Amino acid sequence: VGKNHDLALPEQLEQAREALTGKTVMTVAVDGNVRGLIAVADTVKDTSADAIGQLKDLGLTPILLTGDNQSVADQIAGQVAIDDVIAEVLPADKAQVISDLQKDGKIVAMVGDGVNDAAALAQADLGLAMGTGTDVAIQAADITLVRGDLRGATDAIRLARRTLGTIKGNLFWAFAYNVAAIPLAAFGMLNPMLAGAAMAFSSVFVVSNSLRLRGFKSVVPEVMPAKGNNR
Repeated sequence: VGKNHDLALPEQLEQAREALTGKTVMTVAVDGNVRGLIAVADTVKDTSADAIGQLKDLGLTPILLTGDNQSVADQIAGQVAIDDVIAEVLPADKAQVISDLQKDGKIVAMVGDGVNDAAALAQADLGLAMGTGTDVAIQAADITLVRGDLRGATDAIRLARRTLGTIKGNLFWAFAYNVAAIPLAAFGMLNPMLAGAAMAFSSVFVVSNSLRLRGFKSVVPEVMPAKGNNR
């Protein structure tokens, strides 16, 4: 504000602004004279650092992509242990950053909740919108995390990987069964009753193997509805 309107900060306010490191500072002026400062800062959720740690454990590289100034972004990143920070990015440029990462051969997942994140969510290979965010972000994303907890993103990735592993396992055993059994049956080396039993066992195995996904445990605690609230 001071630069745009050529307003000079009194020495006392200049010192106060320098002390507000990591916050977005706005200048308040009355009749052309600076009267005070307003500092705004985002509050990091208690679970965010844990979520970032879980993403790293999954072999992913978290990046903080934000429109905030560099000092604010660095402070937030320090609280949640994110090493890569891209700050002071305009909404339209967020999608370009995603595109540049993809051109480098990276598979990019984007987590966002605001209107400014919509283009980047659409550009990413996987867009995850927070359910507590804006409708625009939810529409642009591939997945909506019902709770406003970043750990839901780690749940989604873990479940997706486990599901893919189950599909690959089912396909392997199905093909292995057919490769082994069909030639035996063609040459009359397999009793029809055994062949029928083996086919039934194959189906039971695939279904049972898939049902193991029901044992997936979420790291996000269930939210119990309040008594008397049926909505």
